[in-house]
Amino acid sequence: MPTPSEYLNHAAVIIVTGGSSGIGCSIIKAIKTVGTNAVVCNLSRSKPDIFSDKTGLHISTDLSSASALQTAAERLELIIDEAPPGKVLLFNNSGFGDYGRIEELDRCKQLTMIDLNVKAVVDLTLRLLPKMLERGGVVVNVASTSAFQPTPFLATYGATKSFVLNWTLALNEDLRGTSVRALAVCPGPTRSNFFKSAGFETPPMNSGANATLDMTSDQVAEYTLNALAKGRSMVVTGWKNKCIAFFGSKFPIVAVTRIGGVILRKLRLEQHRKH
Repeated sequence: MPTPSEYLNHAAVIIVTGGSSGIGCSIIKAIKTVGTNAVVCNLSRSKPDIFSDKTGLHISTDLSSASALQTAAERLELIIDEAPPGKVLLFNNSGFGDYGRIEELDRCKQLTMIDLNVKAVVDLTLRLLPKMLERGGVVVNVASTSAFQPTPFLATYGATKSFVLNWTLALNEDLRGTSVRALAVCPGPTRSNFFKSAGFETPPMNSGANATLDMTSDQVAEYTLNALAKGRSMVVTGWKNKCIAFFGSKFPIVAVTRIGGVILRKLRLEQHRKH
């Protein structure tokens, strides 16, 4: 089984969406730490601090916009055409959540979430897939442990991640026998800007029983590269998150939803008290 370093040596172009912060930034950092001669491209609104003109290519774009995504994809196609022989690795990482009762949340933000978390993943993958099939490669999609059960108070976010997980696993089977495969990454609560943008006053892992569930984005990136090198089709990051995923997928879905609602409702009350 190759190491991440050995596997990345076969890559010519590596594309990461949402690499300006969080898990995406840690994936880029891990790739650079492991070492690669591939062209590393980041697609996000802002340029990662770890990027320089000599070490990476930043393409400023709003992936929730279909026209902006098309422009970015066309540029990436040219980059792939000009690259030396080697695989293309696509990390679809961009996404965000929104926390609260569904009737209290902004409708436009919910729809933009679907555009970014779901539509952009499918659109960018399908646009680049013909080039990837010519060269070989992997589509890595960042889902979540929220993908394994409905998530009250994160209803739209959880549903988008369920789509990402199921679509990625199906995509991997569709691609069986070709030079391209797919990997679904399912992290649990991760220390990043996600919770702030989702509307949490305090990250949920900082209190109560959740205090031991968090993981750094660097740890998630390490799990991701190891799973990539091992040829996995899915990875849940860490044994605690594996327990969450097992509970969410094996127990009756209505009961799991109710239990999740109780936990997240309690968290919401705690957030309001702190506020």
